[in-house]
Amino acid sequence: MRRVLCREFGPTDRLELVEEPDPSPGPGQVVVAVEAAGASFVDALIVRGGYQLRPELPFTPGTAVAGRVVGVGEGVDGRVRGCRVAALMMGFGAYASHVVVPAEEVAPLSEDVDAAVAATALESYSTLLFATTHRLPITAGERVVVLGAGGGIGLAAVDVARGLGARVLAVASTEEKRNAAVTAGAEDAVGYDALKDAIRAGTDGGADVVIDPVGGDAAEQALRALRPLGRYAVLGFTSGEIPRLPANRVLLANRTVVGVDWGDWARADPRAATALAADLLARVDRGELHPPAPARRPLEEAGAALGRYAERAVTGKIALIP
Repeated sequence: MRRVLCREFGPTDRLELVEEPDPSPGPGQVVVAVEAAGASFVDALIVRGGYQLRPELPFTPGTAVAGRVVGVGEGVDGRVRGCRVAALMMGFGAYASHVVVPAEEVAPLSEDVDAAVAATALESYSTLLFATTHRLPITAGERVVVLGAGGGIGLAAVDVARGLGARVLAVASTEEKRNAAVTAGAEDAVGYDALKDAIRAGTDGGADVVIDPVGGDAAEQALRALRPLGRYAVLGFTSGEIPRLPANRVLLANRTVVGVDWGDWARADPRAATALAADLLARVDRGELHPPAPARRPLEEAGAALGRYAERAVTGKIALIP
């Protein structure tokens, strides 16, 4: 097998590709031959040592794979061998040609769903499904604003909110990213200049919901653009800056700020996370959700791919193909 190894936290171009003996499954485990692994902005932060989770070194990055079961351990139904599956690996290790996963933590994957699409959708779409089913229900007709709408999380937010019947205004930094958000289902897209006024103008007076994976200077402007009883969802800080949201602007007009940490929830309850992932993949197979096709890079270019995320130069997602 081949896998990417991070020996020290730092620049992503220090990642190594190593060869090792193929893994064997233990009791209750399966071996998955990886067809695609999802790469993400968070992966880049972890490799650089800038995330709240710091795995024990050395480690293999990545938390999402899609592929086919090629080995089963004791106690696992042998009929699963040969089946296509997707899996979340919250303990990392996805950037590899083969991975070992608990059998109860793999989700079935239709032969009709592209592995690269599945692998890159797992984290971003699971985050949004968790948000809308556990933290922040969205109803048809609501005006939803998505910040960072050209990235993986942002495009998933546009698609999920649009599927719930919301009217979506996308906010993104470049024309390419704004066009991608409109393709994903946003009614319109704007940049970050004069953001409060742009949101109010684009939502007929104010947003019902803001979905924010960006943070930084945009956060307060978006908060101020909420309608009375509006909800503000904090998903992350890809800008690199954690905003200090003014509490008086939350109090005024009865606004709500909601934290959405799917990763913490998934690590605490991997079976629930797997069930959510299975539901996601079934919706993709039925055509209810539409994850965009990712850019594809070979496994040996993992460092370069994460470097592009770190530079915020990625529109959509990147899949690593072993």
